[in-house]
Amino acid sequence: MPLHPQAKAFLDQIAAAKAEGAPAIEEMTVEENRNALLENFKAIGGEPENVAKVEDLSIPVNGTDIDIRIYTPEGEGPFPVFVYYPGGGWVTGDLEVADSTLRTVTNVSECLVVSVHYRLAPEHKFPVAPEDCYAATKWVSENISKYNGDPERLAVGGDSAGGNLAAVVPLMAKDRGGPSIAYQYLIYPVTDFTFDTGSYRENGEGHFLETAGMHWFSDHYIDKEDRTNPYAAPLRADDLSNLPPALVITAEYDVLRDEGEEYADRLKEAGVPVERTRYDGQIHGFFWMSGIMDDARRSIEQVGNSLKKNLSYKHSS
Repeated sequence: MPLHPQAKAFLDQIAAAKAEGAPAIEEMTVEENRNALLENFKAIGGEPENVAKVEDLSIPVNGTDIDIRIYTPEGEGPFPVFVYYPGGGWVTGDLEVADSTLRTVTNVSECLVVSVHYRLAPEHKFPVAPEDCYAATKWVSENISKYNGDPERLAVGGDSAGGNLAAVVPLMAKDRGGPSIAYQYLIYPVTDFTFDTGSYRENGEGHFLETAGMHWFSDHYIDKEDRTNPYAAPLRADDLSNLPPALVITAEYDVLRDEGEEYADRLKEAGVPVERTRYDGQIHGFFWMSGIMDDARRSIEQVGNSLKKNLSYKHSS
């Protein structure tokens, strides 16, 4: 399918900016990339919806504190819980970048949504991010009942680097005897570090997230010798059985398309129930772009409605 017209319009804007001298990801510093991500996605993330309550907390993990944000929907509760790890290449991203998206997810899903601000590379390289996300998920499981959440109905999710972490946390939970996770939502996740799939060859330039940019993020996040560790590259895990059911979303014109779909296939082969959706004509990052992409709203509603359906009754993972 050709590029979706809304995706093409966005890419045309980027190409025009580059023609006027705007730098690519790999040409900017870490700080410049962090500022650019926040500025750009706040602008295209759509109007933030009201939810019943938003609460920012610091929680203890691994000898330090990290920030989380709890979004509470309207209603009585106790609510099912969706723990979310925002994307940003493990280097950029914070609670603000995904704020508009997660407010909509909260309202559609009628779940209590917990956004996790794990520590970022290069200041904190692998395995800090997955360890933070695992520890935060464990904290949520043990404490969320105080915030009107039901720890018996807990799902995890994330996009891009956050989708990577959302695939890794269930592996860690399986290896470490909990917490219990009912479902995993993997939105164009990173699942490997080989950079040599067909989707890299087809989409490596001119489709927003480029091969050079992925190398930049990966080099800041993880040393070469760690890149086959399953807690970094879940596609390398020997055993994917007994993991939570998954919804895996990919985008046709995304370098990460093939590894996301291969991970979905591997889960299915291991006996894990999997729903796999490719958004044809779409590019990496569209899930955050409600202000300019109709497919963003569609994908948010897909995730929200799936949460509503799959967490309405207690599941054992």
